[in-house]
Amino acid sequence: MELPLNRFKRAIKAGTPQIGLWAGLADPYTTEICAGAGFDWLLLDGEHGPNDLRSLLGQLQAAAPYPVHPIVRPPVGDINLIKQLLDIGAQTLLIPMVESGTQAEKMVAAMHYPPRGIRGVGSALARASRWNRVQSYLDRAGDEMCLLVQVETRAGLDNLATITATAGVDGIFIGPSDLSAGLGRLGNPTHPEVLSAIERAIARILSSGKAAGILTTDDGLARRYLSLGCTFVAVGLDAVLLANATTQLAARFKGP
Repeated sequence: MELPLNRFKRAIKAGTPQIGLWAGLADPYTTEICAGAGFDWLLLDGEHGPNDLRSLLGQLQAAAPYPVHPIVRPPVGDINLIKQLLDIGAQTLLIPMVESGTQAEKMVAAMHYPPRGIRGVGSALARASRWNRVQSYLDRAGDEMCLLVQVETRAGLDNLATITATAGVDGIFIGPSDLSAGLGRLGNPTHPEVLSAIERAIARILSSGKAAGILTTDDGLARRYLSLGCTFVAVGLDAVLLANATTQLAARFKGP
């Protein structure tokens, strides 16, 4: 049995833009619907979506038959949780609230087996290795791991140089909502001060040779970030799409 290739990792390394969708409804059925929509990647959200290890497993299984790459965001960069997420088959993680190079280094170590890292070895019980049916999984797994870290605080911006310099970090994702709060613009991620900070951060990320990513539901901003060189851009959220569509449908028949 062959080890699944991480097409997403290869694409962002090559500079090929990848368009994604946030999947926060935390259910395999809705994730499978989104998986067939044509996006390059889906973000399975364990930070703000009501996900646990079992629900994330179900969504990874639901997305598997489709040509879309699932990315998992845990609620926190916890080494033990990362071990579990990798064992159930996640190959790309987005770690929230990374604020230093030291923290980024710990996340890199959590993604890899010794001697490169500290990932615990339990491949016989792991979906990732197809229960040891993938030949040489322990030797090859690290090649397909992709680590994205999320910079979304003032401290993260201040330490961006050390974060981008961390070997093993494949991409840096700017979190506009938390960043706007950290800059004193809570609830206003399109404030000029926030947008300026985001664009400066993108330029610094790209100058380091790392991939840059972001989430925005504004089509114009999404195209702007793509034009600036971002290679993984989420352009919508499943919950927001459903909320907006149902609200608009009701309003057409019931009025405001």
